[in-house]
Amino acid sequence: MTKKQRREAGARRQRRRPPPLLQARDECSSVSCTTFNILAPIYKRMDSENCRESQNRANWFSRNEKIIDRLLAGRSSIICLQEVWLGNDELVNMYEKRLGDANYTLFKLARTNNRGDGLLTAVHRKYFHVLNHRELLFNDFGDRVAQLLHVESAMPYLQNRSSSCVQQQSLIVNTHLVFPHDHSLSIVRLKQVYKILQYIQAYQEEHKLSPMPIILCGDWNGSKRGQVYKFLCSQGFVSSYDTAHQYSDSEEDAHKWVSHRNHRGNICGVDFIWLLNPDKCRKPLKTSWNEAVFGIIKYLLLQVASLSEENAFALLRADSPDDHITYSSFCQALCQLGMVHPDRVSSEEIKDLWSEADHDGDGFVDYKEFQRCIWSPKCDNQEEEDDTEIDITDGSLVTLEPNDEAFGFTVKEAVLFPPEVEKGMWPENYSLSDHAPLTVVFSPVRMPCSPRTPRTP
Repeated sequence: MTKKQRREAGARRQRRRPPPLLQARDECSSVSCTTFNILAPIYKRMDSENCRESQNRANWFSRNEKIIDRLLAGRSSIICLQEVWLGNDELVNMYEKRLGDANYTLFKLARTNNRGDGLLTAVHRKYFHVLNHRELLFNDFGDRVAQLLHVESAMPYLQNRSSSCVQQQSLIVNTHLVFPHDHSLSIVRLKQVYKILQYIQAYQEEHKLSPMPIILCGDWNGSKRGQVYKFLCSQGFVSSYDTAHQYSDSEEDAHKWVSHRNHRGNICGVDFIWLLNPDKCRKPLKTSWNEAVFGIIKYLLLQVASLSEENAFALLRADSPDDHITYSSFCQALCQLGMVHPDRVSSEEIKDLWSEADHDGDGFVDYKEFQRCIWSPKCDNQEEEDDTEIDITDGSLVTLEPNDEAFGFTVKEAVLFPPEVEKGMWPENYSLSDHAPLTVVFSPVRMPCSPRTPRTP
């Protein structure tokens, strides 16, 4: 063999060598997950405002070939894609053929009302068997949808205390929340996440599932500063990327990374892979929802309407002759803020909010109650960990013995591509999408169960 032939053979071996993420995964029997909004050609703007990439087959075909090349090189155990142009058979066939040939099982879900794009989740058969698959249609303003996959590890790589082999089960969600064209859609986006968590809880109870990790993937169209992020954190979820890089929820760390440059030219971090392990104590889902809605009410009053604390109270009090908020004036204010709608806050949910705000149950909300719930809420997570604070007599929570164990995941590594986005910058020469793919490597681990796991909303 000549020197030239040896160099060419070495180059071929180098190209075949798996990327660092895959090497780490194989060495520790870990699994990986990738989420990527691939920007549907029907939305990708070309040189002029009225021209879309979908009008030029050569462009969209080439770009999607490169996207698939990258996905196959990464060989993630689970791939969650958003904005897949499901209305184009040629593009769909391209993904089905190439990912199918690479040993992936594919699940597709189009957005409602023939929007043209949708979700695609691919599960590598080497790592997982799909036990069940559900489709969630929000049927709301944005025609958004979500996929729920109940998966089981293909290989029994963990052992319980009796030294018998087990196959770990997990719940995987892929979704794409509504884009915040204006501030009024913040509540719509929050409602979509609320529906997802309600659906997961209903599925867990229907199938009487044991505690297992839940992974939420997708384009959340909101940053770490928004109520969706706070809502999921209050339910025990952690952002895998921030966990891997030891970033906090501080304002400083909120700008450390980005994953999207939108059509307005703004860059922000909106793509997340959320992890909830079975050892997490969780407050009731409805409590988290109420807290998040009150947070949006404050945002609308303070940031949008530019009201001071006193003027915000006056707006909610309306023309009440006494110095307190009535149920009627509360409903009227929510209507003024654009929050009353089945896609936003329903009449039943308004009643729940009112019950939460009217702490003493006298039928009115005074200034102190307004401060406690809306303006300056004191969220003490320790209350949720105190047995005396949670009523379990209604059977809505399943109690577990202290020695009960389940299997969860630790976040081993998380990477965004291209590397510049991990430093909060968007490279001009990046052309795969207007989003950056996020890949997270998880390692399975045995852990104690939370003594209380919510089962119903």
